[in-house]
Amino acid sequence: MYHHPNMFEPHHQHIFDMTPKESDNDLGLTGSRDNDFETKSGAEVTMDNILEEELQDPNQRPNKKKRHHRHTQRQIQELESFFKECPHPDDKQRKELSRDLNLEPLQVKFWFQNKRTQMKAQHERHENSILKADNDKLRAENNRYKDALRNATCSNCGGLSTIGEMSFDEQHLRIENDRLREEIDRLSSIAAKYVGKPLLAHSSPSPQLTSSHYTPSRSLDREVGNNHQTSFLGEVYGTSDIMRTVSIPCEADKPMIVELAVAAMEELVTMAQTGDPLWVLDDNLGEIINEEEYLRTFPRGIGPKPIGFRSEASRESTVVVMNHINLVEILMDVSEWTTVFCGIVSRALTLEVLSTGVAGNYNGAVQVMTAEFQVPSPLVPTRENYFVRYCKQHSDNTWAIVDVSLDSLRPSPVTRSRRRPSGCLIQELQNGYSKVTWVEHMEADDSTVHTIYKPLVNTGLAFGAKRWVATLDRQCERLASSMASNIPTGDLSVITSPEGRKSMMKLSERMVMSFCSGVGASTAHAWTALATTGSDDVRVMTRKSMNDPRRPPGIVLSAATSFWIPVAPKRVFDFLRDENSRSEWDILSNGCLIQEMAHIANGRDHGNSVSLLRVNGTNSGQSNMLILQESCTDVSGSYVIYAPVDAEAVNVVLSGGDPDYVTLLPSGFAILPDGSTREGGNASVGAGGGGGNNLDVVNSGSLLTVAFQILVDSVPTAKLSLGSVATVNSLIKCTVERIKGALACEGA
Repeated sequence: MYHHPNMFEPHHQHIFDMTPKESDNDLGLTGSRDNDFETKSGAEVTMDNILEEELQDPNQRPNKKKRHHRHTQRQIQELESFFKECPHPDDKQRKELSRDLNLEPLQVKFWFQNKRTQMKAQHERHENSILKADNDKLRAENNRYKDALRNATCSNCGGLSTIGEMSFDEQHLRIENDRLREEIDRLSSIAAKYVGKPLLAHSSPSPQLTSSHYTPSRSLDREVGNNHQTSFLGEVYGTSDIMRTVSIPCEADKPMIVELAVAAMEELVTMAQTGDPLWVLDDNLGEIINEEEYLRTFPRGIGPKPIGFRSEASRESTVVVMNHINLVEILMDVSEWTTVFCGIVSRALTLEVLSTGVAGNYNGAVQVMTAEFQVPSPLVPTRENYFVRYCKQHSDNTWAIVDVSLDSLRPSPVTRSRRRPSGCLIQELQNGYSKVTWVEHMEADDSTVHTIYKPLVNTGLAFGAKRWVATLDRQCERLASSMASNIPTGDLSVITSPEGRKSMMKLSERMVMSFCSGVGASTAHAWTALATTGSDDVRVMTRKSMNDPRRPPGIVLSAATSFWIPVAPKRVFDFLRDENSRSEWDILSNGCLIQEMAHIANGRDHGNSVSLLRVNGTNSGQSNMLILQESCTDVSGSYVIYAPVDAEAVNVVLSGGDPDYVTLLPSGFAILPDGSTREGGNASVGAGGGGGNNLDVVNSGSLLTVAFQILVDSVPTAKLSLGSVATVNSLIKCTVERIKGALACEGA
């Protein structure tokens, strides 16, 4: 073993000293160490001498100082060239170099070691100079602050002021600025560490916050599902106004984005934890925000409300059966987020990840996103937003996730809505439960909402916190049911196999997502809206399906219509999900008897279930026809979704097989309260926390959307005929009339 000299010992401190020393001359070195390295072995002299003396016969060692070996110019050039490509050569490479350069392998080894040491020393000197400059800058700034404090004047009398005379508001603002500066610096350091980009300093202050800011970035285009990025981007730029206009944020915008995220987090926490006078109780709408108090509490925000926009704010809390870590992962992963909230989020895209958070979790994660929010009806326009999402861990058992619109950075004339700080606080409870407090604060232009849906939108049930919380609670129960192992075996129709339950619920989940993609006003899911359908009440879209094992090949028509019916939502839901009353409205069953073969309970409400139905037809062609149905309900609305499936494919799924190869064309119903507030009840207010369906309100009506997906031609390249469109129109209208008639007779 050879000896590595300790650079921090006194006799080696000349490594960091650029002035010539006697110790250098004693070793036979002249000039600076950098120049010396180019002309001879330089810093390797010590190790070479030691090595040569160790290898030399002690009896043959001369008493006088050994003459140092100098490398030739060619040897140095070759070594330098190889070092640029490979600073750490292995034994084989060193032997080849020694043979080519007529050097000993150990001489080559020590040359590379010394070269690396020299490069490290140069890098450290460079870093030291940068740190020294920063230190000088901070010292000068500190001196300026001291001078300013010594010469501070009182705003009232004009005389000299002491620190103790500083106003309470000024102290509070300085403390707040210091805290925000620390938060921004922490985010920046996290991003620099885990993203790998250098910090970019921006000296110009923000117009809203006066903190210094540093923002690293890494672009990460990520699409829902992460498997169809190219096609999804094509659909995004081909169908949406706002998603056509937004782009990945530029470097100049990123400091402002981080500052907006930090300020939005502070606002969300305050909104979630503060009561009166910020939130007041309304007899009809429940808890609503006090606009004047809000503007006094948060004067900066994202700017004034645009002309023609309506403000909409709501808050809701519940306890869900899921731990806080899994909840954070669902909300921060764009694919899981859109899956869990597929009825609300019609599509979403992560444009760029500014910070991935600390290793292993999302604390400090910052993402720039776009998303489209929908109501399950073609009569309510979608709300599209360009926003930043920020996740922060506030304590060991509390997390917060906030969204805030970025329209103020890049205003767009097509923007019809924007998100003020919205999101949720997640608090860990015992036994794997979590308490979720959700705040939803939006401003939108609702002038194009259909008349029958205006009351629902105005109450906040369409896009408000109650709908987000109710959906999350129901989905958490669904997930818990899919993982349950203690299934009672008394009922023969209950699917007890864990593998079969998991595969069947995965298949049903895909069916629900496909239905939600065609029931709303969004046209982002490869659908093409037809300009003329022959009816103003029915919206018809078409899609060509090719090489997709999840859908039958050919031309598919999606038709949807919405209408009001003077029947309570719960009655409508129970009627449509009951297999015994199915023949009263299902034209395609041809009046055949429908029998439930198997079902999976999805939560506390018995209406939440996945069922497998058999059509007992009179001819052999119907004997193999099965219907997969999922019904789900919560305080914000209900769904009954179904699709015909092949019996053989279902048997594979029940055995735990892959459900992705089962073709589905879902149809079904979305049932919402009408938002009216009449004597005897409030259709928009139910029991918070998802404790069952509270939509059976006296004298309330329902908003019912009927949607079909039908294969009209098995050849994808065929031309769509007007006769097919007329047939689908006729089918959906006939179904609507049957439902109205059956419910009218039932209520008579």
